[in-house]
Amino acid sequence: MNVLVTGGAGFIGSHYVKELLRADDVARVTVLDALTYAGHRENLGEALLDPRLTFVEGSVVDAALVEQVMAGHTHVVHFAAESHVDRSLVRGALSVQTNVLGTQILVDAAYRHQVQRFVHASTDEVYGPLTTGAATEDDPLRPTVPYAASKAASDLIALSAYRTYGLPVCVTRSSNNFGPAQYPEKIIPLFVTRLLRGEPVTVHGRGEHMRNWLHVSDNCAGIDLVRRGGTPGEVYNIGGGTDLTSRELSGELLRLCGADWDSVRYIPDRRANDIRYAMKWDKIANQLGYEPQRDFHEALSDTVEWYRRNRDRRAPLTPTSGITRQHAISDTTQEPQHV
Repeated sequence: MNVLVTGGAGFIGSHYVKELLRADDVARVTVLDALTYAGHRENLGEALLDPRLTFVEGSVVDAALVEQVMAGHTHVVHFAAESHVDRSLVRGALSVQTNVLGTQILVDAAYRHQVQRFVHASTDEVYGPLTTGAATEDDPLRPTVPYAASKAASDLIALSAYRTYGLPVCVTRSSNNFGPAQYPEKIIPLFVTRLLRGEPVTVHGRGEHMRNWLHVSDNCAGIDLVRRGGTPGEVYNIGGGTDLTSRELSGELLRLCGADWDSVRYIPDRRANDIRYAMKWDKIANQLGYEPQRDFHEALSDTVEWYRRNRDRRAPLTPTSGITRQHAISDTTQEPQHV
């Protein structure tokens, strides 16, 4: 099979590409990424040396390029997105352009080229905040912030391509991802980066915001299960085994980085900062055999050690092209800059 991965030089996308290249039945992998602030060739590492991998620099909103790249691919896994909540609060139109228009361009091209599988990677944020209970795949979408709204819209566009044209689309919605090589605007790499430098970190409100944490390798495994065996037209939630408040997560990171609570500054809550996300992932477990493999505490410790060893990755890397953020396509992780 030949697989096109959009946003494949971003955090989740690059981990997924490496997973694909371990499979014997994958003949060719093409990465399409605009290499903006969160996408870097360095994320792919030795995968760039694999003769099965082709890297194409470009944006999902470039319809002519997407049409050209789509040719010859049997499967598409779509990670490309403007993924940061704080950025969407000040540049909502950019989220709509990349996440909504980009998805429409991709599904149109996939239909014309008779793609056999299309997986659209999304987020638990589309369900909106839940004070109690947990969302299932059939629950209504109630996004709060512009980023989540743009992802909800892109989910519906992808699913409409199945319902209208029969394009074999599946949607995955994951909780908060973490792991090595994540861009340091997300909460875990941001805190680790600052704490290892002896700098303070900030917590929104009273630190009561609840998130579910999912190691990137488990998310990639779940996405690949959906790519291989998911039912077209269906949505699959992918979660991890650990729910933490932002204060609880801060305590874990302080301990692992050898810092104390004097390093924490409490600041006023961000606008529309949803207090709690929660979803059930029984469906992917029962239908496809998904089960997260990484213990949270061990995986978090490994992540901190990765940043300790890779000092050059503690600061944002310089983009390797002159493309502006107007055409940003990186991957879909969910946590805002501060918690």
